[in-house]
Amino acid sequence: MNIAEIKPGMTITLNKELFQVINCQHAKLGRGGSFVRSKIKSLISGKILEKTLRNSDDVEQAFIEKRKLQFLYKENSTYHFMNLEDYEDLAIDKDKIPELTDWLKENMELEGIFFENRLINLEMASSIELKVVETEPGFKGDTVKQGTKPAKLETGAIVNVPIFINVDELIKVNPYTSEYLGRS
Repeated sequence: MNIAEIKPGMTITLNKELFQVINCQHAKLGRGGSFVRSKIKSLISGKILEKTLRNSDDVEQAFIEKRKLQFLYKENSTYHFMNLEDYEDLAIDKDKIPELTDWLKENMELEGIFFENRLINLEMASSIELKVVETEPGFKGDTVKQGTKPAKLETGAIVNVPIFINVDELIKVNPYTSEYLGRS
């Protein structure tokens, strides 16, 4: 693959490892060859690297596939999902999805990212609904203060919510930033 074809959002293999290009800057030297300064994220480990790529590097475009999955259950550090197309049971280790494990609840639908027919990562919606199971009680008149308080959700995650939110309320949360988005 010619490095001039590299664009943000593209999935590539570099030295047989899978990466997604976050951003890139193409450059061409006067008499020398061209190169690309890039920021890439490993789809296996999640690490972000800054790399200068040249045509001599072993870079190939990788084709990933997204499929609808449903979260079934957790067993030790393994999370089990069902492929909604063919009902196949798939498993992924907690180490591959550490930022998402606090947000998974049974029967939740999300997208699995597959490379060479292997589940390598998950993609969750940027807004999910969860029930508050534990928080300090809100009192009438507390809406005047613009404060927040911690609330424990049904998945075990803890987020800061406005003072007026009470136990058993459904709220919307961004799982990537742990940010309260509003009531459901």
